[in-house]
Amino acid sequence: MLPMLRTQAPALLRRALVLAVGRRAFLQNPANAVLRKDVNSLANPKLALFFVALFPQFLAPGAAVLPAALAMAAVIVAFDVLWYGSVALLVDRARRAVRPRLVAAVEKVTGAVLLGFGVRLAAESR
Repeated sequence: MLPMLRTQAPALLRRALVLAVGRRAFLQNPANAVLRKDVNSLANPKLALFFVALFPQFLAPGAAVLPAALAMAAVIVAFDVLWYGSVALLVDRARRAVRPRLVAAVEKVTGAVLLGFGVRLAAESR
């Protein structure tokens, strides 16, 4: 049940937000692009596993673990917020500048490419 909830949490939260404010208003507000990014990041368990696997090697033996781990996590979170927030805003603005037909065509092409990669991976023998 819990893994299923983790994978469906971003979609459920996004659906609730869209129902609350309406789809068009939700997609047109740049702040919501950042909110969608935050919801997706919070529902991602890989980030916590990455911290647990990576941080211990940077801690000095005998040092206080909690302050050092919190400082490293704060730096990474700050960079993530700046980077992914900027990317979300940039993509949101670019999406508005491009014609809807071009957006639909690009989505179809990228979907077909990803589908092709999936078929190739499924057909590949070990």
